[in-house]
Amino acid sequence: MADDLDWNAIIAPGNDAERRAKPADGAPDGRDDVRSADGAAARPLSRREARAREATSARAAAGSPRDDAERPVSPADAPVARSVDELHPEVHGLLTEGAAAPAPGDGDGAGSTGGGSTGGGSAGGRGRGRRGGRGGASRPPREPRRRSRGALIAGIVIVAVVLAAGIGAYTFAAPKVQQVIGALTGAKETDDYTGNGTSKVTITIKQGDIGEDVAKTLQRSGVVKTSTAFYKLLLASGDVQFQPGSYALKKHMSSKAALAALQDKDNKVTASIVIPEGTALKDIEAGMVSKAGLSEAEVSSAAKDVSAYGLPSGVTTLEGWLFPATYPINPGWTAKQYFQSMVDTMKQHLKDAGVAEADQEHVIVFASLVQKEAGLAADYPKVARVFQNRLDQGMKLQSDATVAYGTGNTHRVTTTDAERNDASNPYNTYQHEGLPPAPISNPGDIAIKAVTQEATGNWLYFVTVNLETGETVFSDTYAEHQQAVKQFQAWLRANPSYQ
Repeated sequence: MADDLDWNAIIAPGNDAERRAKPADGAPDGRDDVRSADGAAARPLSRREARAREATSARAAAGSPRDDAERPVSPADAPVARSVDELHPEVHGLLTEGAAAPAPGDGDGAGSTGGGSTGGGSAGGRGRGRRGGRGGASRPPREPRRRSRGALIAGIVIVAVVLAAGIGAYTFAAPKVQQVIGALTGAKETDDYTGNGTSKVTITIKQGDIGEDVAKTLQRSGVVKTSTAFYKLLLASGDVQFQPGSYALKKHMSSKAALAALQDKDNKVTASIVIPEGTALKDIEAGMVSKAGLSEAEVSSAAKDVSAYGLPSGVTTLEGWLFPATYPINPGWTAKQYFQSMVDTMKQHLKDAGVAEADQEHVIVFASLVQKEAGLAADYPKVARVFQNRLDQGMKLQSDATVAYGTGNTHRVTTTDAERNDASNPYNTYQHEGLPPAPISNPGDIAIKAVTQEATGNWLYFVTVNLETGETVFSDTYAEHQQAVKQFQAWLRANPSYQ
């Protein structure tokens, strides 16, 4: 391609118009005319041809032989452009190809729409259309050092394309980029923690667990970062034996530290599942997962299989039938075995309280309500009497604890107006008469005894007037109850931190 270029014309400063206006040596109009055989003026010589003729004449004058083929003039002999604006339009067009839109009037006829084309033609039809989609006519001279609008537009388009492509390719390229950065900086994303851990946690290895099971238990409990890292270490550590039981470890331990801790007999503990009075079923399930090392799927499946535990016909949930107590961890037990132990314990306590088998369900539902509403142990029999008096008089129980349970919240007993007005909640005792359809907690001995041995009184209302001491006022009439409510409101104003 270099042999076909007129380097002197391309690199010389100025535009086409300036070069045409600049006279060449020996020609008054700036051109050496080549005439045909009949003397008529032919096409004008290019600058390359003119210089070649001058060189030939010089060699002839010096008596030097003429080459068979003329070599192009060396670009080193031509003037050097010192800015973009001094480049020949063809070179400038190559550098900004497809970017410069023609100004109105460019070309020799219809306007060009070649600014967005990738070829060189004009969509207007009559423009000659150079590279980059410009019109046929030469562009007017540019002001010195003025930035090309075409180049600016091209730059904006390039940036936009790069950004769009970068967003689309990020997901694919990010891991590779991170690897490169890691290789250059030495940083590396690891699949393991470092150190001996932070807060305490108890994990349980069940009878029959293999190394892979132990690794998953450690990750699930937050001890190791990934089960893969621990399992790889385990495979590289030879013959390692795990003893079933519970172990006191820490969260965020390195796999090496965790493995060493499991091999240390001093870390083996006698763990247990502790169920306080009033605990809801879903919280007991969570404790079985975290303490006994059981999976959520196994515990949830066992809880739903209500018919497997010998409960009265019609019982649809284990809620209320799991006696609050401390149950030691048995690594060989399944979720059903734990639940069965809790159900059996509840039945035994009902029997010890003198509850007939036919009355067990009623007592448990009633006791679960008293367990959530009463505060001080001495008030349990009084709270039971209030609810019983309301039942006897056909009044609604209006228990906030039942409403909250129906909304799925088992950790509070306060409700909103909207919740109390929601008749679609089957546990809403503001809207529905009688006891709730099922227990709302797992009651302990005090609540069971309160239901079977209610206090004597005509109370229909009660309200706790001091949340710090648990002091509760019981009233026979609504007017008395309103006075007690005002007392409670005054206490709240004096103790704004409780609001």
